[in-house]
Amino acid sequence: MRFLTGRGAYTDDIAVPGVAHAAIVRSPHAKARIAAIDISAAKAAGGVIGVFTGADLLAAGLHPIPYVPGFVGEDGQPARSPRRYPLTPDVARFVGDGVAVVVAETAEQARDAAERVFVDYEPLQAVTDVRTAVSAGATLADEAAGTNVAACHVIGDDDRIADAFARAAHVARVELVNNRLVPNPIEPRVCIGAFDADTGRFTVRIQSQTAQSSRNSIAAILGVAPEQVRVVVSDIGGGFGMKTFIYPEDALVAWLAKACGRPVKWRADRSESFLADTHGRDQWVEAELALDGEGRFVALRVRVAANMGAYLAFIGPVVPLRAGVRVSTGVYDIPLFRFEGRAVLTNTTPVCAYRGAGRPEAIYVIERLVDVAARETGIDPVELRQRNLVPATAMPYKNAVGDTYDVGHFAAVLADALALADWAGFETRKAVSRAAGKLRGRGLACYVEWTGGEMTERAVVEVHGNGRVVLLSGTQNMGQGLETSYAQLVADALGIDYDRVDVVQGDTDRILGLGSVASRSLFVGGSAAVNGSKDAIEKGRALAADELETAPRDIEYEAGRFRIAGTDRAIGLFDLAAMQPGSRFAGEAKVSLSMPSWPNGCYVCEVEIDPETGETRVDRFSGVDDAGKRINPTIVEGQVHGGLAQGIGQALLEACRYDGETGQLLTGTFQDYAMPRADDFPPFALGAYEKAPATGNPLGAKGVGEIGAVGAPPAVVNAVIDALSEWDVRHLDMPIRAEDVWRIVQRRKRAA
Repeated sequence: MRFLTGRGAYTDDIAVPGVAHAAIVRSPHAKARIAAIDISAAKAAGGVIGVFTGADLLAAGLHPIPYVPGFVGEDGQPARSPRRYPLTPDVARFVGDGVAVVVAETAEQARDAAERVFVDYEPLQAVTDVRTAVSAGATLADEAAGTNVAACHVIGDDDRIADAFARAAHVARVELVNNRLVPNPIEPRVCIGAFDADTGRFTVRIQSQTAQSSRNSIAAILGVAPEQVRVVVSDIGGGFGMKTFIYPEDALVAWLAKACGRPVKWRADRSESFLADTHGRDQWVEAELALDGEGRFVALRVRVAANMGAYLAFIGPVVPLRAGVRVSTGVYDIPLFRFEGRAVLTNTTPVCAYRGAGRPEAIYVIERLVDVAARETGIDPVELRQRNLVPATAMPYKNAVGDTYDVGHFAAVLADALALADWAGFETRKAVSRAAGKLRGRGLACYVEWTGGEMTERAVVEVHGNGRVVLLSGTQNMGQGLETSYAQLVADALGIDYDRVDVVQGDTDRILGLGSVASRSLFVGGSAAVNGSKDAIEKGRALAADELETAPRDIEYEAGRFRIAGTDRAIGLFDLAAMQPGSRFAGEAKVSLSMPSWPNGCYVCEVEIDPETGETRVDRFSGVDDAGKRINPTIVEGQVHGGLAQGIGQALLEACRYDGETGQLLTGTFQDYAMPRADDFPPFALGAYEKAPATGNPLGAKGVGEIGAVGAPPAVVNAVIDALSEWDVRHLDMPIRAEDVWRIVQRRKRAA
């Protein structure tokens, strides 16, 4: 309700007494050595409290920003990445890399003074394109690394795969680009640091999907124990994965608060967000699918070069080298699989998790391959998919990657999606489009994705004598409606009114847990909330037995009251809490689920193309999602809508581009970066398949936060290729712009 009535409290809304403001001096060069920095003019500017450089932070003992270890390079040595500090002390490695910071009384004064910082740069040759970066003799993004391949990962027996391809009746091949995207949450990043000299504790207010791990990272950078840092997360206006981890500014404001003796706040403007927020996707892929004479898939081979940007971000290599690989074979029974992945350094903004985090990239590859195979073999694309789907009777099914799908009715979901889309009526609609001078195409894409990440989560359910129940959860609401769903679950478990439940998240002094990543919140965190509610009932049962002078086994609980079975002697839940020390009692739970969830679905897209302009319009979009048991169907549908908007936006509109020579960001504003709008989409026709609930959690739910972004891109691209099939178009990379389509049509017309 607070969001609907304008009472949300975002980080920028938090009034901190005595707060000063920071502005970052950012490199205008993609790669440059910092020869000298002159801060004298900036220090003399009005309102300035302090000016600091990367060298100052290094001298003060700040540590590098951590990233997930465990990867190795092509030589078997640990993954290579330049050390990234809150401000770079020696070399700027991408346009937007922070080199100095100004703290002043107001944000305007800080920005004005930042323009007076003089940095003597020695520009160096940069590399921005991932294909160029892995070519022979390529410029090194970082000379100390000695290679642009920061990490690699290989799966599968090369000899067996080679033999399968040699014996195949047909091989479908694609070379494609998964375009770089800017996440663009509606709320830009903001962070506020404070330091209490009496206790030696830092308090950092940030937007974070993972408050606990953010606290640990900030503590590691500052060189203090985690207990000396408190992270507080307010409402978040969109995360999309890019707020999963900390950024340089998050630790920087904490250090500045101590150095300046007062709280310090930094807020990004939209241009800084384009430059300095992590980006998503950006992969170059070569893939092959081998088929036998009956159109059965026998082997899949995928080679990926993934752009990581200038530094390995927190889970950067995890996305292309592990997360996406798990669903590389999609919903199909493919016995042999070979994956060769490289995480590549370039002089661009770091790349990390973005909605779907590897799964959209993997599903895009397999679904494009299947469509190419269908066209080249002459097998109907629906029939080819049906021949190769993993049957429901094979569940639980271990795919060629080694992961096990616990349940899935892929054929039934496909059939429901075709019916909902009126697949059979397409030719009639195509004829209508043709009569209007338009081209019409349809595309189909099936998907499966894994959700969950870490399978352990904690929850505490407090019952208060004032008539309120408070759930403390380590997951994080960021616009996906968790507070609503959790309140439903707790209220249902306790048999009380929904509006009596309050949800507390994002304060590391009060909560424990991993946070909200990999669409894990509802089925992992929700399971913990339900179990915590049950434990609260058991704790209350023992307390009620004492009050009613009977044994706990004689106490029954229903609808907010503890009663001695078979009598009218009872006590209310909240009355019981009021009798306890502190006027409350609590239950708690830690759940460790046995497996992730595997949501799946099928989308059908129909596009209409104007050959005179090349404009592509999504005319119809429908699909069926299997998200298991839906706790709140409205929230599920809203999450799918958001994912579809981002997936369709990637397919037709969005692309982050750099100048190949200078490394300058060419798409640094909304004038250059084509964000989708509401009128770019038709009404979505969505169905839900609920006959295959997840078996790995007590709710039967499957993650839904990312599924729309996973399945939408290949459905759209397949539809565009279908519409252009009469022009012998086999593949177009995303985003498929009107100009690209227009040029193809014009060339074909001239050739005819």
